[in-house]
Formats: sequence, C-alpha cells, structure tokens
Amino acid sequence: MTYFTEISKLLDVALLAAQAGGNILQSYWGKQLNIREKGRAGDLITEVDQKAEQEILTVIKRHFPDHGILAEESGILGNSDSEYLWVIDPLDGTTNYAHGYPQSAVSVGLLVSGKPTVGVVYNPMQNELWSGAIEMGATLNHQPIQVSTTENLKDSLLVTGFAYDRTEVEDNNYAEFCYLTHLTQGVRRGGSASLDLCHVAGGRLDGYWERGLKPWDLLAGVVILLEAGGKVTAYDESNFDLYSGRILATNGYIHSALSETLLKTPHSPIFSQWG
Repeated sequence: MTYFTEISKLLDVALLAAQAGGNILQSYWGKQLNIREKGRAGDLITEVDQKAEQEILTVIKRHFPDHGILAEESGILGNSDSEYLWVIDPLDGTTNYAHGYPQSAVSVGLLVSGKPTVGVVYNPMQNELWSGAIEMGATLNHQPIQVSTTENLKDSLLVTGFAYDRTEVEDNNYAEFCYLTHLTQGVRRGGSASLDLCHVAGGRLDGYWERGLKPWDLLAGVVILLEAGGKVTAYDESNFDLYSGRILATNGYIHSALSETLLKTPHSPIFSQWG
C-alpha cells in the first residue's frame, strides 16, 4: 500500500465516522434533550454527545480494531501502543446545540506517530463537511478551500472563545478579546473550536486564538487549516503543542502581528475575576 493510498483510506474512514456521528446530531436537532453539567458550570453534556460518540467509535473500530482512540466522553480506548491515535469530539459546541444554535460539529482527527495527519469536521445542521489530510489539501463539501489573503491585522476578522473556568481565573481571555476588537474589523465568538478553525481554513475568518482547550477540540481543525495554507503555533509563535490547551491559528499573513498583539495586551483588574 502506497503512502497516499493509506492516507486516503484513513481519510475515508474519518469521513464515514464523522458522518455517522453527524446523523445522530441531525436526528436529535430541535428535540427536547436531557441536558446536564459534567462537573464545571457551563460544561454541558447531552444524550446526543454519548450516542454520536458510540456511532463514531463503532465505525473506527470496525475498520481499524488495532488503533488507539482518545474520545471526549469515553477517554482512552484501544491499543495504547499503536502509532495511530484517533482523537474524537462527538459534539463540539454542545452549548450551542442545546440552545438550537447551529454552530456545532462532529470532529474526528488522527495522529500518526504523534503527527496531525487527518481531520474531518462535520456540521450537519448547515450541511458543511470539512476535511483535510496531510499533503492532500483541504476541502469543504469536497471542493478545495484555502485561507484568506488578508495581510494586515486592522483589516482582519478574528474569532476566539472562552474556557469554562473563565470566571475563576485572571487569564480568561477577556482583555485580549476587547483589545483586539478595537484593533481589527471585529472578533467573533463561535462556540465551537473545530468550526472556528475551519472558518479560518475556508477564508471566512483570518485568525483564531484561544486557551483552555482539549486535543479533541483542536486536532481535526488544525489538520484542515494547515492543509488550506494556514499557520498554527503557540501564542509566542513557538511550535504548536496539541496538549497545551492554547492555540494561535491564522491565514499566515497576520500571524506575527496577532502573536505580538496577544503578548502585549494590557490587562486591567476589570478583566480579572467576575463574581
């Protein structure tokens, strides 16, 4: 099996898995849900998260029973010694979904020997299937995509988010959000990290930063963005660490300017802890 044949097969399975999970999201969309918190205020889970994850796991295990899996709801599964690790979020944007706001998605990513290799993000409510695989490009509904060509921070439209611990810590991203809102054409808050990354990949947005994230929030979207020509690093432009909880992702053109701005954002007591 050639390299690209193997990658194509892995991508095909990721697409099948994401669509299987997406079918569950679509079937419950608009219905009364059993919603509860997982421990931290605002960190919601529904029966949809769990049922979608089981559908995704079934597809992956059927095709690759010897691979490892890291899933948001189930944790670490399968072969921990495998060079293949599937990283899954069955419902990224649960709060959005629970409120009937259609910015939610299934996220299925794959690490091969620790390297981001395959990513699929599927928003069935808006019929948008994003995908990418290393050295094979990125697509939206099977059509090629690429990042924007916005060159200046002042002309950019950005997106960010706020972690569940935002009321408990001073490093809560409020100051950065306000500061960059004044320096750009605007900052959006999407509520789904995987879709935020995809929207940068597709040129709808020019940059994204956030803290307090998990690997399953990021992996699939990172692959798609990189394959669309984007850039992903830590805030200070050092190498991106999937497990760090932080990301800076842009079209590449505004990357250094956004990094510099994040690092010099003035902080005020008003942005510390909100009781």
